[in-house]
Parts: sequence; structure tokens; C-alpha cells
Amino acid sequence: MLKQRIITAVVLLAILLPALFYPSPLPFCAVALVAMTAAAWEWGRLNGYSGKGALFIAFDCLALCLLSWRLGWLERPMPLAWLAAGAFWVLASAALLRSGVAGWPRVPRTVRVVGGVLALWLAWLAVGQARVIGINFLLSILVLVWVADIGAYFAGRAFGLRFTRSKLAPSISPGKSWEGVWGGMLGVLVLAVVWVMADRAWQPQVLSFYSRLAMQGWWLLVVGAVFMATMSVVGDLVESLVKRSAGAKDSSHLLPGHGGVLDRVDALLPTLPLAMMLSTVGAM
Repeated sequence: MLKQRIITAVVLLAILLPALFYPSPLPFCAVALVAMTAAAWEWGRLNGYSGKGALFIAFDCLALCLLSWRLGWLERPMPLAWLAAGAFWVLASAALLRSGVAGWPRVPRTVRVVGGVLALWLAWLAVGQARVIGINFLLSILVLVWVADIGAYFAGRAFGLRFTRSKLAPSISPGKSWEGVWGGMLGVLVLAVVWVMADRAWQPQVLSFYSRLAMQGWWLLVVGAVFMATMSVVGDLVESLVKRSAGAKDSSHLLPGHGGVLDRVDALLPTLPLAMMLSTVGAM
């Protein structure tokens, strides 16, 4: 299993890194498009579709992304659209987590499928726009999710249930603790401050997500970092809720040793559009 994980990780990095740092954003947007299409196929399977049904859902997501690309939406400022996407994620995820695993099957399957495809489309559009803006901006968002996850893991291992008496969401993801969430938040806050200081020292052509928040005030940087760390956990919990309802451990086996694509991008689905929303606050 460890060997599989290492080989898969090396192959993914060999694809992602050249695409990310290529002078044009096109290769990275294309790689992200393939990932979201695969995730849409997984989403269909988790919601009871198989064979042609799951492929049709993947095709719908692909077509929606390609149409947006053709219309030039990757280069177009969309502050109101990102505000709507942010509201969608906050309200929908709050309702889903409140209803729990038992509540998921009560949502009409058409609504579940359409909502998932829209979430994947918005994530692709957000990551594409972020790459068009610049590598420093995009990386600052991606690293945020990784730091939140790593901080939560180590804080949960070291301090889990030492300060609280209950798990974060035991019926959805038994391994997560409140201490882990707080550790992830602290890690993201440190990351944000360090990245702002690095931007000021090196004066990059494109500012990071954190520097854009800090330009509106340090209060927004702190609130935004905590909010984003929280929503990265929410993205992971929502996918765990869906998998638990479907009786699946992983979203698929497309990535040997790592599960499925959704398992790797779940925290990015809310954070990417929300980062675009927060970074365009000053433009509204």
C-alpha cells in the first residue's frame, strides 16, 4: 500500500508541477478539467448511478466547464458569481451537516447530482481563474488546504479530546476532533502571516491570496484565514457524509493507494470559490 501511494504521488506530481509552472495557464486548466470530470463520474457512482449514468454525469460536468472556457469566463472578473457560490456552500453545507448521514438519502437524487456537478464546475472555474491571476495566488490557496489538513492531523494526534469531551462529528468522521480543527486554524493563521511577510520582502508581480486580504485590513486576513480553514474541514466532512451514506470507504480506486479524485479534492471544493469571493471583496 505504501509503495502504491508513493508511486501514485510521484506520477501526480510529474503531471501537476509542469502544468502548474508552465508559462501559459492552459495546461494546468486542462489537467484540472480532467480531474473534475473524473470526480463527477465518482459523484454519480456515490449517488447510485453506474455505467452510462455515471459517465453521463461526468460528460455534463465536462461540457459545462468547456462551455465556460469557450465563453472566456476564466479571464472575466465575477465577484457577484463568487458571492453566490460562497453563499451556496455555506448554507448548503450547514444544512447537510445538520441533517447528518440519515438526511442525505432524503434529498432528491436529482438535486444531489445537480448540486455536486455545480460544485465541481465552480471549483474548476475558481482554480482556473486563480491560475490565470498567477501562480503565487493559486499556490497560496492550495497550500492553505494542505496546511489546514496537516495541522489538524498533528494537533488531533497530540491533543485530541484533551480539552473537549466529544468528537467533532463522530457519526460522519469519527477520527476528527475539535482540537484538530483548532490546530488547522492556527497553522493557516501562521501561514497567512508568513506569506504576507514574504510577499512584502520579495515583491512578486502577483500578490498572494493573503496579501489581498491584508490590503483590506489585518482583521480580514485573520477572519478570512480562520473561515477558510473551517470550510476546508467542512468540505472534507460533506464528502465523508456522502461516502458514509453510500457505504463507501473511498470515492473510487482511480488513484491507487489514495482512493479517488474526490478524496483528494474534497477540501478544495468549497475553499477555491470562497477564496475567489474573499479576494474580490474590494472589487464589489
